[in-house]
Amino acid sequence: MYTQTQYIPSRLLARAQGSRSCHKKGRTRDFFQRAQVALVRPPSTPLGDSRLATMLPLALALLLALTPVSPALAASASEWASKSIYQLVTDRFATSTNSSTPCDTSQRTYCGGSWAGITQHLDYIQDMGFDAVWISPISKNLDGTAYGDGYHGYWLTDLDTTSSRFGTAQDLKNLSAALHARGMYLMLDVVVNHFAALPQNSSSSSLLSTASKTSLTSPLGDLLDISINFPDLLPLSKEADFHPACFIADYTNQTEVEQCWLGDEKLPLPDVNTEDPDVVETLYKWIADMVKEYGVDGVRIDTVKHIRRAFWEGFTQRAGVFTLGEVETDNATYAASYLGAVDGVLDYPTWYKLIMAFASVSGNLSAIQDAPSLPSLASPPSSSPSSKSQPILTGSFLENHDQPRFPSFTHDVALRKNAMVWTFVGDGLPIVYYGQEQGYEGGGDPSNREALWLSGYKSDKPGVALLKTLNGVRKQAIKANESFLATPARWITQTEPSTIMLSKPPLLTLFTNVGANDSTYQPTWRIPAGLYAPGTTLIDVLACRAVAVGSGGNETSAVGGVVSEAEGAGKDAAREKKKRDGGASAEGETLVKAKNGMPQVLIPASMLSRSGDGVCPALATGPGGGAGREGTGAASMQSRVGRGLAVVGALGVVALL
Repeated sequence: MYTQTQYIPSRLLARAQGSRSCHKKGRTRDFFQRAQVALVRPPSTPLGDSRLATMLPLALALLLALTPVSPALAASASEWASKSIYQLVTDRFATSTNSSTPCDTSQRTYCGGSWAGITQHLDYIQDMGFDAVWISPISKNLDGTAYGDGYHGYWLTDLDTTSSRFGTAQDLKNLSAALHARGMYLMLDVVVNHFAALPQNSSSSSLLSTASKTSLTSPLGDLLDISINFPDLLPLSKEADFHPACFIADYTNQTEVEQCWLGDEKLPLPDVNTEDPDVVETLYKWIADMVKEYGVDGVRIDTVKHIRRAFWEGFTQRAGVFTLGEVETDNATYAASYLGAVDGVLDYPTWYKLIMAFASVSGNLSAIQDAPSLPSLASPPSSSPSSKSQPILTGSFLENHDQPRFPSFTHDVALRKNAMVWTFVGDGLPIVYYGQEQGYEGGGDPSNREALWLSGYKSDKPGVALLKTLNGVRKQAIKANESFLATPARWITQTEPSTIMLSKPPLLTLFTNVGANDSTYQPTWRIPAGLYAPGTTLIDVLACRAVAVGSGGNETSAVGGVVSEAEGAGKDAAREKKKRDGGASAEGETLVKAKNGMPQVLIPASMLSRSGDGVCPALATGPGGGAGREGTGAASMQSRVGRGLAVVGALGVVALL
């Protein structure tokens, strides 16, 4: 429950004015207005870096690329847990000809991206460490509307027919095969909640060529002056296949959310009648066929909260692969109510708080720390018994196609970096929206759907290097700790309000929102005694600097991550140095002072590989070809990170609930 009114600063409100979603009219109001309302009155409820392709003989690679059907590599949440996902808008990622075609996002039309273009640029994605690609919906869409064309894929008119704008069905199969040849996964975005149709009074209507138009009346008693030509919506072409027309007005009324329409009078989005058994079977069969036909490994589902929960249980079962649902809300309990019906949900509740925390130096960091985790609120799956053994996943993200890019909120490089790091170091499945790595700054839709080819796919950008490091250290952590994915992250209490610390062994992440421009104050983090064994050398992988964990009464202070030991200088001198670097500490604490407001991601040096393509190899002390594993099992884990979570209760560590 919210105990106080939270709001987005007025300067951020002004920056986002006019931002509306072009594919969810009526549902997605001005972003910041929604966020402000949601925080004051939340809606009520009524994952290994494989380079297989480079090792395959050319002939075999070509054979895979030409295979008509590419079998899916993964079918469960367990197999997705270790992945990281690169999300892209198909029309804006890459053209088939590698041309630098101009793309004016304000025109809301096609710019020429294609499935073949994606296939040609998989090196770019994989070199950043991603092992899964999420592409836009593939079905035929509506064009020529009052809000532009369906280049994004969310205004479907023919569910069974792929959009020729993105290439041929064989092009999509080739993309799937090329991903699988690299050991990468394909995630397909799907829309089954609604279709799109031009109303009768639209001057550009191409769907109104026949006389079979029906005036629709809202069950709430409001007469809507809208006529829809249902036969042109395929394969659901009868009026009874859709709910009676009414636009959603009250998002606290779940029945209205599920059965009324998105959109508006200029572009209505007829809401599919997912209570009708025949309609349900049509959609279930479609997803099963789509997954098989294109070798899909996972499904991202649009507008999940707009369909009853029981429908999604059957949909997930028939899909037979990992399902990740979009439930846009800041209410964690509401979002978590869909877990079990789908395998995972996008972590929108934390995203709202992430924006509040790092959009400015006055942000509220405690909101992130106090937020409950979605898996902890989830109900047990009610489908097959085998599903109960699958992990509950959430998608952790900073940007996507529906929301303004984070750099549109702040130009502070330290705040941006802190926010990007969050995606990779907690319990969520990391998801990065294309263009983040190039520093794209587009605000609300359509400005946040820029053409990536205009960046030249530069690999020397700071964002590219950061993503390589974050993907790399997460993979190292997974290899070093066999329980990394299953162990919930925990917050470690800090004394300074501008700092928070997150522990997910073997990773320890230090965040601050003090910003890069404050030259008079940099906060200090306190690593409690017992979290790591005395004498352990931790590496901040973002700066490749070492931090030595204090031993006994002779603690170690690290300024900006650079080790500075007080050994041999006497206790008095050590205490004086601690006061200068970060203040007095309890016995055994390790003090780490921030530098330029940047975050730090720490991991024991023994868990980093000395191989040239590893993370900070010059400081690593692990094996040259591995991840620095020092054995397996619980006993080994304790030897690597000290007493770890066995002592956190006595150290003031609070669980990430």
